Amino acid sequence: MRTSVTAAAAGTLVLALGLTACGSDSGSGSGSGDKLVVGATPTPAGEVLAYVQKNLAKKAGLDLQITEFTDYVTPNTALQEGSLDANLYQHTPYLTDFNTSKKTDLVPVTEVYLPPMGVYAKKPKGIADVADLTAGATVAVPNDTTNEGRALQLLASKGLIGLKKGVGGTATPEDITSNPKKLTIKPLDPAQLPRSLDDLDAAVINNNYALDAGLSPKKDAILLESAKGNPYNNVLAAKKGDEDDPRIKKLAKLLTSPEVKKFIEDEYQGSVLPVGTG
Repeated sequence: MRTSVTAAAAGTLVLALGLTACGSDSGSGSGSGDKLVVGATPTPAGEVLAYVQKNLAKKAGLDLQITEFTDYVTPNTALQEGSLDANLYQHTPYLTDFNTSKKTDLVPVTEVYLPPMGVYAKKPKGIADVADLTAGATVAVPNDTTNEGRALQLLASKGLIGLKKGVGGTATPEDITSNPKKLTIKPLDPAQLPRSLDDLDAAVINNNYALDAGLSPKKDAILLESAKGNPYNNVLAAKKGDEDDPRIKKLAKLLTSPEVKKFIEDEYQGSVLPVGTG
């Protein structure tokens, strides 16, 4: 049973709001320029924004303030309601689905980086490749609409499952047409996936949650998304009508600058890919 974006909010809202109060101080003290409050998940979005805040924003006349969240719902509701000016953490398919399900009007401003989704397994289980998954293995996937489909497509790319033609990123477990290893596909809240690895044979985990849990997508994933032709680049997003706000345009320019490209390449060593690489 797929969990909708709306349902996913219930279990994470209180925690996210608590972090918002702390995270809103991240940018305080810059003391000059046009104030811009941007929401982000801690890794990698929050780290990329922190680099911009420390090294580039002041010179560009931008007083960048960062608010951190640990879920995928609250940053968009906060943006829609006006407590944020922009956010960075999501890809366009998720944003589009969120707009549809929550009746919001948020728009992508610019692509920034790709956090490749990966399949992970605890090393003591002896699974070094998805081919090592045994018959009947339990594989967890994110339960939000677009990332669930993305995860299923990743599994299908290696023949672990087959999917109905044309389902694309909207695939659900009900769209599985073949399952040679009789895998049990278990949808879970994305933030719970790393913590649940001990109880699973494998899990398809979003990049930011993998990094937060100390996993290296490049080193630890037993299957990792290819960047080539990938529609899931993460974007700077704003409320419709604000995409031409000079402050947001300044930030967009900084996030796609050579300096940020180099920071991402040096900091993440292939675990996060800046736009224009891969």
